[in-house]
Amino acid sequence: MAKAKPSAKKPHTTKTAKGKTSKRRTAKRKTAKRPAVKQSPASKMEVKYVPWSSIGLEDLNPLLQRQFVVGNDIMVARVLMKKGCIIPLHSHHNEQFTYILEGALKFWIDGKEIVVNAGEVLTIPPHMPHKAEALVDTVDLDVFNPPRADWINKTDQYLRGGK
Repeated sequence: MAKAKPSAKKPHTTKTAKGKTSKRRTAKRKTAKRPAVKQSPASKMEVKYVPWSSIGLEDLNPLLQRQFVVGNDIMVARVLMKKGCIIPLHSHHNEQFTYILEGALKFWIDGKEIVVNAGEVLTIPPHMPHKAEALVDTVDLDVFNPPRADWINKTDQYLRGGK
């Protein structure tokens, strides 16, 4: 059975505030077809479950240890610092979020001194020189985008106390 084609909509006539008539065509509603879902490279990543207890602590100097997990475009590091630990002035092309889990860090950044305590976050833009000192024993989570190649390749001599 053949379907009848719908006829074109007739113009809708309305009166304007000045009494003139105007014609406008009412648009026929079209139902947009959804495009097929394409597989993105991210959807090919696999899920990782990584307890911190399964990652060995890397000793960088007597006051500094760390662990990290690396994804495709992001990296999270658990950094343990003893009171008095200094992270020397440095910068990197990575955006950084520092979330203090325990303790407190004093940062020298952008001409300011900022103390970040447990439960607080500091965001550090790419290429921003910064330095930090642990005011007490401190555990922080650092998140980097993209992942820190110097940490992965162990070429981060500024943290290794001359090793």
